[in-house]
Amino acid sequence: MNDRLQAKLNMLPSLPGVYKMLDKDGTIIYVGKAVSLKNRVRQYFQSNKNHNSKVRAMVSHIEDLETIVVGNETEALTLESNLIKEFMPKYNILLKDDKHFPYVCINVKQDFPRLEVVRRIKDNGCTYLGPYLSGQLLGNDLKIVRDTFPIRHCKKNIEAAIARKERPCLMYQVGKCCAPCSGKVTREQYHSYINDVIRYLNGHTEDVLKHLREQMLAASNSLDFEEAAAIRDRIRAIESISEKQVAISTAEFDADAFAIAKNELATIVYAVFVRGGKIIGTDKFPMQTEDDDSDASILTAFLSQYYLNTNTVPRDVLLSIAIDDAEVLEQWLGELAHRRVYISVPKRGEKAKLTAMAQCNGDAEVQKTATLQKREWDKGGGALLRLQEILNIQKPLVRMECFDNSHTMGILTVSSMVVFTDGKPDKMQYRRFRLESDTHGDDLLAMHEVLMRRFAHGEPYPDLLIIDGGKEQLKVARAVLESLQLNDISVIGLAETREVIYTPNSDEPIVLAAREPALHVLQYIRDEAHRFAISYHRQLQQKKMLYSQLDDIPQIGDKRKRALFESFLTLDAIIAASVEELVAVPTISKTAAESIYRHFHSQS
Repeated sequence: MNDRLQAKLNMLPSLPGVYKMLDKDGTIIYVGKAVSLKNRVRQYFQSNKNHNSKVRAMVSHIEDLETIVVGNETEALTLESNLIKEFMPKYNILLKDDKHFPYVCINVKQDFPRLEVVRRIKDNGCTYLGPYLSGQLLGNDLKIVRDTFPIRHCKKNIEAAIARKERPCLMYQVGKCCAPCSGKVTREQYHSYINDVIRYLNGHTEDVLKHLREQMLAASNSLDFEEAAAIRDRIRAIESISEKQVAISTAEFDADAFAIAKNELATIVYAVFVRGGKIIGTDKFPMQTEDDDSDASILTAFLSQYYLNTNTVPRDVLLSIAIDDAEVLEQWLGELAHRRVYISVPKRGEKAKLTAMAQCNGDAEVQKTATLQKREWDKGGGALLRLQEILNIQKPLVRMECFDNSHTMGILTVSSMVVFTDGKPDKMQYRRFRLESDTHGDDLLAMHEVLMRRFAHGEPYPDLLIIDGGKEQLKVARAVLESLQLNDISVIGLAETREVIYTPNSDEPIVLAAREPALHVLQYIRDEAHRFAISYHRQLQQKKMLYSQLDDIPQIGDKRKRALFESFLTLDAIIAASVEELVAVPTISKTAAESIYRHFHSQS
């Protein structure tokens, strides 16, 4: 401990607050809260026998600390959550998905408000509905609102439209807007629709249906059968949507249920959201944790980070296990919601079924994650280790290169070099070669030239060189490597006909099972080299066909052909160009431009 840190420890107050631990670079590596800063912070620097490995590692990096005194523990919790979200300290338990869920914002202070989708809540007097767990869920709800509730969705200036006595738009004609822009609806009537929308989006469909049925009956009694029929259609639409939601209780209640699930590869908090006694959605939240972090501390950290930027806190927060500081969190959530909030671990009844559902789904999710990661490992790192074992190569196969040739009847021979890094395509390292010598379609000569050009260029050298071909192609590759004294580079040939592997040390090829992941890696890189070579060859063919159109024009050589196509891109554009436009091309003189123009326009 340095002198500066010791002096700060001696001056710590016995008051509630938040402390920040900093490393030698001034980076915040941990944020915590305390009822007594003096007692809590000093604990880190006492005997480390009671500390877990994570705390010991953190303390070894602490070079400085800062504290902020607050009024009470609830204020400390709010500040701690804000600072964690802002600085993402290395040693804090972090909610990895720091995503801002979409909300529906309604400015209820306006006479005729519209619905807006926002990602952040502001203290501006607007009503915010959400958060929505996905844009798709939000889109579905907004479509139902548009089809069911006759509120406006345009950005029109309503006051100006009323003053100009504008006619209602098509949305009014099809019954999807009450046309406030035409003055056909009062502020009270419009806000009645808005209140129904708010109740619906909050999941309280029964309240909306009750209100709509009352409106339908009133319209019918007033002999306004057209309005009654429109309200009836809204009722049916909402009832249809409501039936698709999973009801878990006849009693209407709002709750969020959370369970923690983890294995050696992942830690997630799984959530089930209930509104009005119906499950409206689920979600999973990956957490950044260490092996020493307890389930209770993870869940505590999650709740403080999850609810920090939301105004939607239900009455009940249901947990699968008991957590630390439950009373402080209850008080904090109550202040966010402006009412009492209960944190509980239900043992029986419908609420216990919710946490059991969250736990079951969470366990299934981490198991699925583990299975997918294992499958990905088998296809990637595991397959490379297996290939290394099969080929008896001592060093890891970090960089692999594969070469393939392509030509048409010996014309326009090209070659490709494809690079895989850690078993995946590294396209920034790809190279393509146009042969400088005329090989007349001889694949071995082409391979010799390309390999000489590549390895004469220098490092980085591959850990494994793969040649598309059999024994003869492999001999060429070995000869090139020996001539350049690069004998430590492992090389194999992959014959496409039978998918067998040829090695320099054996006359018999290695035959792998069709399901062998190591073979799949080789096939992947070989097919990629094949694709890359063919695409380059076709590109040159098309270019040659275009260039050939200019072959018979006097004074137009390869340099001027390239300049023309760089300027006009297509042959049709060159043909349509005037003499003045042709002269504007670099290297094209007026004489050459007139020659080009006469060539394409002589008949006309």
